Amino acid sequence: MTTLLIIIGLIVVLAIIIGSMYNSLVRLRNNRENAFADIDVQLKQRHDLIPQLVETVKGYAAHEKETLDRVISARNGAVKAQTINDKIVAENTLSSALAGMRITLEAYPDLKANQNFMHLQEEIADLENKLSAVRRYFNSATKELNNAVQTFPSNLIAGMFGFHKEIMFDLGEQRSVYEEAPQIRF
Repeated sequence: MTTLLIIIGLIVVLAIIIGSMYNSLVRLRNNRENAFADIDVQLKQRHDLIPQLVETVKGYAAHEKETLDRVISARNGAVKAQTINDKIVAENTLSSALAGMRITLEAYPDLKANQNFMHLQEEIADLENKLSAVRRYFNSATKELNNAVQTFPSNLIAGMFGFHKEIMFDLGEQRSVYEEAPQIRF
């Protein structure tokens, strides 16, 4: 009888530990998804501003059609992306296209003085700063989830319930563009 009680007690304790680990993994996954929802809000604003910026630039740089088309194509791809991983890839492509457009715009001093362009640039710069902050939070939430999924003993529970390592929202291929020091010209 005592042996049976000990076995039942161990089973109950084990069930509580497994349940606790599972609940922790669910909280971490939900935290990551919530963090990406914050990114989604900023990305929506970004997607809404890009066509306005492109239209403003078109008036000055009509012959830069290929660059502008690349930005719009990347923006459309980002809008259509469905999963978190697809959105991360699409946003990295869009960021690369925007970086290419910024380089192209260096040749248009009149455009830089245009009030509409300046206002849009300020809004986009503010949005990029907000995106940077929410990406850091998302990556922190992803790191916590990945740590739980990959460390013992929670990795055993994660494997049983289909939790897996998630990707970070990093700079991707455009990292080299951002690692260069900014050029200041007067």
